[in-house]
Amino acid sequence: MKYVDEFRDGVLAKNIAANIASEAHAGRSYRLMEFCGGHTHAISRYGIADLLPANVRMIHGPGCPVCVLPIGRIDQAIRLAREQGVILCTYADTMRVPASANLSLMRAKAQGADVRMIYSTQDALQVARDNPQREVVFLAIGFETTTPPTAVAVRQAAAEGLQNFSILCDHVLTPAAMHAILAGGVEIDGFVGPAHVSTVIGSKPYEPFADDYGKPVVIAGFEPLDVMQAILMLVRQVNDGRAEVENEFTRAVTREGNLKAQQLVAEVFELRDRFEWRGLGSVPHSALKLRPQFAAFDAEQKFMVEYVAVPDNKACECAAILRGQKRPQECKIFGTVCTPDNPVGSCMVSSEGACAAHYSYGRFRESA
Repeated sequence: MKYVDEFRDGVLAKNIAANIASEAHAGRSYRLMEFCGGHTHAISRYGIADLLPANVRMIHGPGCPVCVLPIGRIDQAIRLAREQGVILCTYADTMRVPASANLSLMRAKAQGADVRMIYSTQDALQVARDNPQREVVFLAIGFETTTPPTAVAVRQAAAEGLQNFSILCDHVLTPAAMHAILAGGVEIDGFVGPAHVSTVIGSKPYEPFADDYGKPVVIAGFEPLDVMQAILMLVRQVNDGRAEVENEFTRAVTREGNLKAQQLVAEVFELRDRFEWRGLGSVPHSALKLRPQFAAFDAEQKFMVEYVAVPDNKACECAAILRGQKRPQECKIFGTVCTPDNPVGSCMVSSEGACAAHYSYGRFRESA
């Protein structure tokens, strides 16, 4: 299959691994963060970490939109469904994120709340069309990749006069999270930059990390050879004392990104002053809200549902894992109390979460 099979070639993987091993200086360590959960999944699924020398360490980042959603945001959605009687639409993984009082959206649904799993923003619009007598709220989550479809849905609702449709906006921004990680003092030598996000925003927004922080960024696709080539490119930059933004994923990413999608998002959304992330705390200018002209479609304003911060489960290490300070197997409940069938923290819910990826592909057997 074009652009798939050739990026999973075992012989080429061994060649790249040999180059990494020969070029990684034995006297130093390389701490590389794969920001995106899709890369975390690929690293675990294909055993990439096993092909790297011991001094090249991959550090998991917060790049899973389900994982970074704090408990208070799930509580907010549950209150809408239970107290306001709305039809709440959201994506599958969000249904299982643990919330307060031993609840989740799935458990709220089991108790009678009208919560519906959808596959696209167009599904949510159709639910609103099919139920004109009911209020329909779409729980909109995700990084820059999923924001344009939400913007399209809001514009469509406005054009059609769908007064019973609104969104609970939890769209967050990748560069702001990367700034927060570096400001938090995590020791990182470079980033494997996101793939899908970068198709939208381009490579340009990562340039401050090279220019201001001196941290190289290599944007990579999600196939195993993509990730390995990006690691090799980062090792070479570190060896050379360079800090540049390089693009391994040239078949899909440009410096400017998708200008049409960016323009659409800018038309519908504006920056929030602050937004709370799981693991990163309150991060300035790190999320989006609807512009005033689309306020009628803002569920937070429409239903006056306030956000209330809620602390994480004390036994769960998701916050430290999302910051890159701990690995999944360093959590005491990982793989025992907390499993994909019974997730205690958000990192075990989504397949892109670090804990779920490690568990699903046997990485939980590694020693801490």
